[in-house]
Amino acid sequence: MDSGTLLSFLALDLLLVCVPGADWAYAISAGLRGGSVGRAVGGLVSGYALHTVLAAAGLAVLVAGSPALLTGLTVAGSAYLVWLGWSVLRRPGVPGAAAGTEGRVFLRGAMISGLNPKGLLLYLSVLPQFLVTDGGRLPVPAQTAALGLLHMACCAAVYLAVGLGARALLGARPAAARAVTRTSGAAMLGIGAFLLVQHTL
Repeated sequence: MDSGTLLSFLALDLLLVCVPGADWAYAISAGLRGGSVGRAVGGLVSGYALHTVLAAAGLAVLVAGSPALLTGLTVAGSAYLVWLGWSVLRRPGVPGAAAGTEGRVFLRGAMISGLNPKGLLLYLSVLPQFLVTDGGRLPVPAQTAALGLLHMACCAAVYLAVGLGARALLGARPAAARAVTRTSGAAMLGIGAFLLVQHTL
């Protein structure tokens, strides 16, 4: 795997990470609740760490080769997005609201990224395209781990910026904070519902 491949993956990965979705919504919510951004982002990154370990162990190839299993995981992730979106719409985050225990904030972040259909897409469809399977200097599991770590670093940087930016820009504007949070919730609900319909009909 050469530097050109890594840069190409980094460019595409940054583009995907910068598309707002469930991870963004959670980072924004954490920023508005104060004191929990680092823990929330750590949870999000840990979900992708699990994806990376499973992909490096070869389980991603197994899942990709089993349409029923892949559909099941996508449906589960989509249903979770719908539930999260509905929860956010019912109780939008506002500056200074209670954040919950640190462990709960971390665990919820891990569940969001671990079940995020966008994460499944990256690890099962996008990442394998950058692996050198014939004559590469690194074994495929090592290449997978390297790309997974690069993705985790991108997530950490972008989601920290999103969470801290939300705190700085919306912390003193409750009405704007509610509007942004509700928009994020509606987006999660809409994306989840679309994926559910697509994979169950």
